[in-house]
Amino acid sequence: MDNPSNADTGGAIETRGIEPVPDHERGGRVRELFPTWVAANISVLLLTMGAALVVFNQLNFWQVLIVAACAALVSFGLVGVLSVSGKWGGAPGATLSRATFGVRGNLFPGAVLWIARFGWETINAVTGAYAVLTVLDLLFGVKANTALIVVTLFAFVACTFLVSGMGRKALNVCNTWSTYLFGVFSVLVLGYLVATMHWSEVFAKPAGTTAMMIAGIGTIAAGGISWVPTGPDFARYLPHSASGRKIVGVTVSGAGLVMVPMVLMGAVMAVASPGLAQAADPVSFLGDLLPTWLAVPYLLTAIVGMLLINSLSMYSAGFTAQTMGVKLPRATAVSINAVISLVGGLLLMLVAKSFLGSFITFLILLAVSFSAWIGVYAVDMFRRRSRAVRYDAAGLMDTSRNSRYWYTGGFCWQAMVSWVLALLLGLAFTKCDWFAGPLSDTPVGRYGLAWAATIVISAAIMAALPTPRENTPATTGQPADRQAEQPEPATA
Repeated sequence: MDNPSNADTGGAIETRGIEPVPDHERGGRVRELFPTWVAANISVLLLTMGAALVVFNQLNFWQVLIVAACAALVSFGLVGVLSVSGKWGGAPGATLSRATFGVRGNLFPGAVLWIARFGWETINAVTGAYAVLTVLDLLFGVKANTALIVVTLFAFVACTFLVSGMGRKALNVCNTWSTYLFGVFSVLVLGYLVATMHWSEVFAKPAGTTAMMIAGIGTIAAGGISWVPTGPDFARYLPHSASGRKIVGVTVSGAGLVMVPMVLMGAVMAVASPGLAQAADPVSFLGDLLPTWLAVPYLLTAIVGMLLINSLSMYSAGFTAQTMGVKLPRATAVSINAVISLVGGLLLMLVAKSFLGSFITFLILLAVSFSAWIGVYAVDMFRRRSRAVRYDAAGLMDTSRNSRYWYTGGFCWQAMVSWVLALLLGLAFTKCDWFAGPLSDTPVGRYGLAWAATIVISAAIMAALPTPRENTPATTGQPADRQAEQPEPATA
């Protein structure tokens, strides 16, 4: 059986690990999720992605608006719906996933998600480092060199590690204040663009194809999809009475509040500077398009935002490491991700030839790898909506043969088959700089819908196979979910 860390005692540093949160510690409120999902999207990468929709996908202003809105609704709608399982079970998504895949089977999708998260943290760390370098250039005329790149990236990763190690409460405070600051400067940037842009050129741009719109939705949504398995991590302190519909609504609105205007701002900027989407780094263009008095504070708030994004990601990655059997406290497990982000970031900044090309390829693969897990987990969660015991706390923490979630040899074969087949087929539909799958020339591949097909395939196979039968040991321990009398609907 896993050895849980000490409970969260209410201090600044969270000591609770992957074990389910007991009822008496569930004092959170749904509205506290709002700044979390706002902060999760405070990244100048959204500006670059918005520019790419104009430069590469050839979309006009109104099409970009539709793409951004649809991407926010689809991706963070999934985040919100699956976050409900966090308040059902009181545990991180990586731990609840044991009930879906089995205590041993969960190691395989967990490893894939953990590796994919390394890439996302690396991308964010590099973007944050580039933002710092741009600020140094604008204020002091200091040009980037190898030594400065190493120091800047190390400082950014170190700050990320310190914040993520403090845990949920510290992140909530930081997220709230960063939301206010970033909101203020985003309004100023938006006002500057409204006053200085040649809007006749913006609205005169012809419309692109439907195929490019659909592909654009997948590209923008990929970032949100990567948050789906970690959604329960931030909802597990909510009481059982918390409204599932409010969880979904707050998640989508928090993400959309930032995602939609930032993608639009990037698209508008691309009209004035078409080379934006092809810049050597994803940040320095702001120094060319905005006056220094506005670019510097905006970049500083964006740096804080990207630091928080990585902190949220590392916070959840620590849970994933513990679930996979890393016998370390969560804060210590986070350090593994920090080191990998540092090494990967140095390779991307000093070796890789194209940041944007590497980033888009990563997003495509990221979406597929997370989507296979999403479909299987969603079907399992849907089946639990009316069960007397949705998640058994002792079973989640017990990795022995006596665990409620041992299934057959520690594996839920239905979930494993669904996940493996969907992942392989999803990759077959995928086309990127590194490879092209054998089915990438089909409509699904050409429209960039490999991620959506992966979700549908994994969910369909899981739903078609016989419902897994959980073990029923003599003592299953305290249920993580006590609402047996009045089952809730799927999103409640």
